[in-house]
Amino acid sequence: MAFRDAIQGLFQQRDHRSQIDWLGPTFRSMILGLTPEELYRTQPHLRIVLSFVARNIAHLGLHSFERAADGDRQRLRDDPLALLLKYPNPNLTQFELLENLASDMGLYDVAYWWVFEDADRPSGWRIQPIPPAWVAEQRGGDAFAPAEFIIVPPSGERVPVPADQMLVFHGWNPGRPKHGTSPVETLKQVLAEQVQAWSYREQIWQRGGRVGAYITRPKEATWSDAARERFAKDWKDRWTGKDGKKAGGTPILEDGMELKRLGFAAREEEWVEVAKLALGTVAGVYHVNPVMVGVLDNANFSNTKEFRKMLYSETLGPTLARIEDRINAFLVPRIAKGRDVYVEFNIDEKLQGDFEEQAKLLSTSTGAPWMTRNEARALRNMPALDGGDELIVPLNVVNGGQASPRDSGTQNELSGPAITKGALAMLEALHETHPEAVVTLLRSIATPKAHDLGELRVLGTGRKSGPVRAKAQADDAHREKAEAVVSAFFERQRKSVLSRLGGKDAAWWDGDRWDAELAADLLALALETTPEVAAAALAKAGLSGDYDAARTEAFLEAIAKSRAGAINSTTRDQIEAILSGSGPEGVTDPAHVFEKAADSRRDVIVATLLTTLAAFATVEAAKQNGGGTKTWLVTSKNPRPEHAAMNGQTVPVDEPFSNGAQWPADPVLGVDGVAGCECDVEVNFPG
Repeated sequence: MAFRDAIQGLFQQRDHRSQIDWLGPTFRSMILGLTPEELYRTQPHLRIVLSFVARNIAHLGLHSFERAADGDRQRLRDDPLALLLKYPNPNLTQFELLENLASDMGLYDVAYWWVFEDADRPSGWRIQPIPPAWVAEQRGGDAFAPAEFIIVPPSGERVPVPADQMLVFHGWNPGRPKHGTSPVETLKQVLAEQVQAWSYREQIWQRGGRVGAYITRPKEATWSDAARERFAKDWKDRWTGKDGKKAGGTPILEDGMELKRLGFAAREEEWVEVAKLALGTVAGVYHVNPVMVGVLDNANFSNTKEFRKMLYSETLGPTLARIEDRINAFLVPRIAKGRDVYVEFNIDEKLQGDFEEQAKLLSTSTGAPWMTRNEARALRNMPALDGGDELIVPLNVVNGGQASPRDSGTQNELSGPAITKGALAMLEALHETHPEAVVTLLRSIATPKAHDLGELRVLGTGRKSGPVRAKAQADDAHREKAEAVVSAFFERQRKSVLSRLGGKDAAWWDGDRWDAELAADLLALALETTPEVAAAALAKAGLSGDYDAARTEAFLEAIAKSRAGAINSTTRDQIEAILSGSGPEGVTDPAHVFEKAADSRRDVIVATLLTTLAAFATVEAAKQNGGGTKTWLVTSKNPRPEHAAMNGQTVPVDEPFSNGAQWPADPVLGVDGVAGCECDVEVNFPG
């Protein structure tokens, strides 16, 4: 048979024998009569994990590069290697090629690419993936590599393929260096248990009695046949079926009667727990965190975000390296012919974060705007504007000394010259007779260093030298104001949402509106609260220093938006749970969500918010007025273990605590780290 005829013959189905008739001996082993292919088609846990891995690998894309003499590298786009990977054969795209590769490796721990020259292809080459179940035999060679592969497609023909044309990806197999070990074999017991469990459940649904409830009467009660028939007919007409006049209501039974419930009890059978265990075990064999494939028992926003980063490092990283090394070692030399060319998965793009994160990082690292108006418009598929190709640089970045256009606060002020001890002594003496002149002179220095600024506040207030402390605390008036703001929002939201739900409006939730309204309320509260807390903290320290609230507005606005989104997401999720029947037991009215919001949720929201605002304002006041250190204080009787361990920890006021937070309830701690936090911070002003 000619070479091209052999290729075409692989895909011509000329006979319809069962797959089991022609499977090679390596894959004849079965689990309860099922082959690996049948297990993939019928076992959802295996398919969930395997398709998750394969699709995420394929989504990365495989890029080709050539190293230059100066150590730089150039992306190859029209090179034969890049074209081969982009257009592997007439039937596959690169995504499908990589998805097939990862799927075969996951299901069989081996994958085959038949690579040969093809003048009809743009690259001059062709990659034809071969299903592992078609590889019936390996001939010749030695214990480590065969000389020839025998392919047996469904047509039944035996097609020999030389080993130098076959690129083989296989894992490790103890004692068999030419073969991998299918993970399905490792999962045999777990998958067999699931097959039996599903079979058992099907038998229950098919053969079990479908009786939801029954009624009992005392055995001594007398009941005529006519009365029994009349009761049965009345019960059926009133309480059963979709046309029952009182279906869904509460029946009133005769004296002595009892209504007993009967039926399927998944909790007692522990089916849910067994299913979670099985999915978690399958995920573990493929080194995938169960949270990523739907086991959400311990999932939250912060750890799910980290798991996403781990996906392309610890989870898929080894598999990606294995594929890259195999292609670079055995495929690239055949196509590139001695050039310094290699392929690499585009992992960086996945790890760079979303556009907002990238924009902040680039703005901070470059210290200036990095995108023109026309470049921004191009991202939104909008036409360019005249004069839009120039960078607009804010004047404060050029002349104001900021690290980047998005920064604000004391960290961006220019460091002025330190005041010597001798000069400070002369200023202290002069302060006795001309205090206002001394203060004006010190303030004219282009932002003195922190300890000098602290001395300025000592001279400006006339207090005696010596360290003083001030704790971050919001008073009862702040708490009452915050409670009023949150309660008013929930009441406004309750009326609107319940009205729409009552009117069967599908668009009952307007997320953008609620996020914008609550963010505006919280920002106004923050701008009112933080200056008062900062002033109180400075007063406790015996200082009459200034607090520049304008520096903090952008940060407080970000906090307000973040908290508003989290609060509204929780409200929406709780309503959706009740509407879908998965809410609290016995609760069917969405109004329950707002009743809870007006009570316990409001208190937690207010406590967390005031902790954040008070701690931030106190630390910021210390930064602006020469504070030296800050100390983490635990005030709750039942604190988080990680917070209790930090009690009394002291760090410089400009540095984070050991947990990465600048103050208690800092947003960097995530939802779990700030919710309900009542910790305090104490700042120390040097004398």
